[in-house]
Amino acid sequence: MAFNLDEAIKIANQAVLAKFYRSLTDVEIIVLKGAWEREEYDQIAAKNQYTTSYISQDIAPKLWKILTQALGEKVKKSNFKEALKRHWEKQCWDRQFTSEDYLPNPESITVKGKQGNNTLKEAASPTYLTQAKQDFPTPELYVERFAIELLCYETLLQPGSLIRVKAPKLMGKTSLMERVLAKVAKEGYRTVSLSLEMADRQTHLTNLNKFLRWFCLNLSRELKLPNQLDEYWDEEGMGAKVSCTTYLEEYLLAAADSPLVLYLDDVDALFPYPEVYEDFFGLLRSWYEKARSRANWKKLRLAIAHSTDVYIRLNINQSPFNVGLPIELPELTKEQVQEFAQLYGLVADSSLVDPLMQLVGGHPYLLQQAFSHLKSYSDVTLEQLLAEAKTDAGIYRHHLRQFWLSLQQEPKLMAAFETVVTSTKPVRLETISAYQLQSMGLVKLAGNDVEPRCQLYRSYFGDVIGN
Repeated sequence: MAFNLDEAIKIANQAVLAKFYRSLTDVEIIVLKGAWEREEYDQIAAKNQYTTSYISQDIAPKLWKILTQALGEKVKKSNFKEALKRHWEKQCWDRQFTSEDYLPNPESITVKGKQGNNTLKEAASPTYLTQAKQDFPTPELYVERFAIELLCYETLLQPGSLIRVKAPKLMGKTSLMERVLAKVAKEGYRTVSLSLEMADRQTHLTNLNKFLRWFCLNLSRELKLPNQLDEYWDEEGMGAKVSCTTYLEEYLLAAADSPLVLYLDDVDALFPYPEVYEDFFGLLRSWYEKARSRANWKKLRLAIAHSTDVYIRLNINQSPFNVGLPIELPELTKEQVQEFAQLYGLVADSSLVDPLMQLVGGHPYLLQQAFSHLKSYSDVTLEQLLAEAKTDAGIYRHHLRQFWLSLQQEPKLMAAFETVVTSTKPVRLETISAYQLQSMGLVKLAGNDVEPRCQLYRSYFGDVIGN
């Protein structure tokens, strides 16, 4: 098979899905296709009826940024083909060793199927596979948190509702909310999912007017409505906040009779920017109050997600973090971990689940990585995986190195985390450092103290920091 545009888009989609739990948008694919054909941004924009600035200053830079993060190497317009091809070649190579020729002897595998001839002998040697020809899992596999999903769903059906979802990164907030949004969409609701991490730090997060225009522009695009900012925006006369509120009320809400669910992910991305967050979070609170009392606002439902406790200072009457329904995502239980393993076609008994949970707890992402690896590489035993997991040769090496690079850029945070991993009991940290480490997912709170989120982090970082 030759490496072509379709394969490039497929690889990019897989990488973005694995990293960010979303697929490429239509306009991102348009930019990829144009760049593949060596078109300039103004050509791409003109062919697809977008403004040049929107493509060149908004979509394209963010696309190369998310591909850089997803692929683990610097990606830009001039080298994206080579970067994607390297990952495609690796995938082709890996596939050779997960093809039918390389699967274990069927007599050593237990297959559960509807056909009588699919019932084979129970494994004679240690194996965690239960299906020989099951499609290999993707990050789309998901352990249902039924009670939490139902609560979020039923709450968003109520006029004027707001839910707040808190959990560290990679704990499943986005996956949970995407499922909830899909369910309310089936009820005829309009939905918007917007990550505030996509706002450009230097352009949008240092100026309230620019941020609110970016915010409204993205809402319009998600709702597939024309950009009408110039019709409603009057920064000098009404100010940015009133302009934004007017745009939402008189244009976006009024565009249809159906309710609108606005889901804002990664709102803690604003925490370092008081020039933006003070007014924006005050706006969210004011919209919540309007939605509870005014007929034309009752169509609005709000959902916000963040990775850490709210450590910023906000007026109690202007904060969206002390109203609505709070949801805190816990780690997966043992029963849920067993269900997760079964989704990957693995034998989910205690010999698999217990040792793995001793290392990574109920962390969804870390468990997914382990289950996927065991599924894809049937010759790898759990003992081998666990032995290498805490080293730079293990399956978590990229995940751990990303954390290490982030810590190296923040000496104060590095020092705080060193205190945590070298202590045999929970320790008290300065508040901001504790919350930042919690947001990253490296620590968990134990009362007013913190401790490593799992034994994997304690062992790996205790070793590398010590050396």
